[in-house]
Amino acid sequence: MPASDAYLHRAASATPYFSADGETYLAPTPLKDIRKSLPLRVLSEEDHTFWQTYGYVVVKEAIPADAARRLLDFTWEFQGLDRERPETWYEEREFRTDLERDLYVYGFVEAYHHQLIWDSRQTQRVYDAFVDVWDCEELWVTLDRLNLNPPNVRNRSRSLIEPTDTGFDIELHWDVDSTLSVLPQRVQGIIALHDTRPELGGFQCSPELFRQFDRWRLDQPADRDPVRPGADRERFPVVRPELSAGDLLIWNGMLAHGVAPNTSADGVRAVQYLSMMPALEEHHALRKSRIESWRHLSTPDWNVTLVGDARKHESERYGTATLNELGERLLGLTSWYADDAR
Repeated sequence: MPASDAYLHRAASATPYFSADGETYLAPTPLKDIRKSLPLRVLSEEDHTFWQTYGYVVVKEAIPADAARRLLDFTWEFQGLDRERPETWYEEREFRTDLERDLYVYGFVEAYHHQLIWDSRQTQRVYDAFVDVWDCEELWVTLDRLNLNPPNVRNRSRSLIEPTDTGFDIELHWDVDSTLSVLPQRVQGIIALHDTRPELGGFQCSPELFRQFDRWRLDQPADRDPVRPGADRERFPVVRPELSAGDLLIWNGMLAHGVAPNTSADGVRAVQYLSMMPALEEHHALRKSRIESWRHLSTPDWNVTLVGDARKHESERYGTATLNELGERLLGLTSWYADDAR
C-alpha cells in the first residue's frame, strides 16, 4: 500500500517514534537535530556532534576483535569457501533469480541466526551505541546478514550487473526517498570482521553532502532522482572510514553511501550488517514473524532482498541461538515493559 495509507504503529518508547514497517520512522525531530534526554553511554560528546553533523560515527571495539574473527571464520565456513584457495571463491553456480546473482556478486551471505551473529546483536556496547543515536532505550535489532566480498573479478565482476542511469546504485545511494518533504528517520550499521584497507573496497559515504543537504536540495530540479545523488564529488567528496576488526559503524539513512568494489589481488571485505530501531511492540504480526524467524531459523521477511541460502539453508545446519535477557528484548520475545514472553 502507499506509504501515506500505511498504518503507523507507535514504538514502545517515551519519544514518539512511528513506523509502518520497522525500517523507517516518523519522528517530531530528525535524529540530526535531537537534543539528548538520556546520558551518553558509549559515544563521547565529540562523537555525537560528529554523528549529527556528518551522518555517521565509528564505535571502536564494539565487539571484541577475537569475536569478529570468529564470525569471519564462520562466514568462510558457511559458504564452503577456502580462504587459502582463491579458485574456490569463483566456482560456477546456478542462480534462481537475477537478484540472487546480483547478491552473489556483491558478496552477501545469507545467514541470519547463527549464535555468533546473535552474540554481536546482544552485546551491551553495541546496544548502548544505538541507544545513544536514537535517544531511546526500547529498541529492536534488525535480523540481517553478513557480507564476504572477494575481488570483483570473473563471476563476481560488477560488470555482470546491468548499469542504470537512475535509481539504486550500489556505489552511492540513499536508502530512503530523499525528495520527501518530511524525511523518514532510519539508522543502519555494520561491524567490521577484519581491519579495512582501501583496495578492499567496502563502505563509502558523502558526509559533506549530508552536512549541506538542506541547502543543496534547494538548487536541485523537482524531478531529481530520489535515491541516487547527482552531487559533484569534488564539492562533496566520497570517503571511506577506516575500521578495525570489531568496530561498529553507524550511519543515518540520509547519508549517501555505498559499497566500493574490491580491487585487491587476493583480499576480502567482510562485515556483519547490524542495526537497531525503536521497538514496534504493538505491531503483533511483525513481532510474531521476528520470533518465528529466530526460533525456526526461517528467512526473515522484512526485506525482499533476504533470499536464504539456496544450497543448504541455515535451518538445516544448526540450532536456535541462545539469547540473553537483552537479546530477548531486542528480538521482541520479551517486552521492554514486562516479562511477557511470547
